[in-house]
Amino acid sequence: MEPGRLIEITNPGDPRIAEFTSIRERDLTGRQGQFVAEGTVVLSMLAKAHAGHGPVRAEKLLLLKNRVAGLSELIGQFPEDVPVYQADAAVLDAIAGFHLHRGVLALGSRAAPPALDDLLTSLPEASLVLVGCGISNHDNIGALFRNAAGFTADAVLLDETCCDPLYRKALRVSVGSVLALPYVRQGGAEDVLGALANNGFEIWALSPAGQVEIGAIAPGRRVALVMGTEGEGLPQTILKRFRSARIAQAPGLDSLNVGTASGIALYSMARAMGRLG
Repeated sequence: MEPGRLIEITNPGDPRIAEFTSIRERDLTGRQGQFVAEGTVVLSMLAKAHAGHGPVRAEKLLLLKNRVAGLSELIGQFPEDVPVYQADAAVLDAIAGFHLHRGVLALGSRAAPPALDDLLTSLPEASLVLVGCGISNHDNIGALFRNAAGFTADAVLLDETCCDPLYRKALRVSVGSVLALPYVRQGGAEDVLGALANNGFEIWALSPAGQVEIGAIAPGRRVALVMGTEGEGLPQTILKRFRSARIAQAPGLDSLNVGTASGIALYSMARAMGRLG
């Protein structure tokens, strides 16, 4: 790391780090595409995304002073024009508004996602996508992205009622996968699925009452797996319009957690499509 790159912050009210102030109460999601990334794993994903010259950029880092030395290699992956601020524990906690035991924050920005049709036409001929409908829980959104990345999905599509995946907790649960996977969050659920159908995707809606067990599906070249919110699940209009699949489980259980179900379904489909080693 270049000498003199570190900038000391001693005043929690310093305007240079204002975006990190009280981050629980004023999360940056939805503000010109800015977001707060937390933890070393997400910071590493942000560095890779920035270096890839894609839609994600790093704007500034804020680190616990006694963690800087151990992060010097990672800090060095960011260009010199990305400022690196450091503060001691008391100041950092006062900035964040709670005890920040990880001691690693970054401010990033993401360009506006592409239009849904543009994203779909850019996908490869053989594609696997994960679709979320009405998922408002940040942990579940993060889990969807983590599973999508782990099981080779090419994109994640969210309807407009899903929460923003750039929310700090969703980013953290996804271990930064939100920064690596193409995604859109727009339109109603049936509009999203209609666009997929128009682009040649085989659509499978996941439900405990699904007609086909997920492991019995012989998929085509373009497949979309659709997940609904926990409790209510997918609307009947979607389950009647598209093919439905279920995950076999012990009798008497209602349904699996969205994160668990998406992982099982993606694994099964990716394996059937010959995507896993």
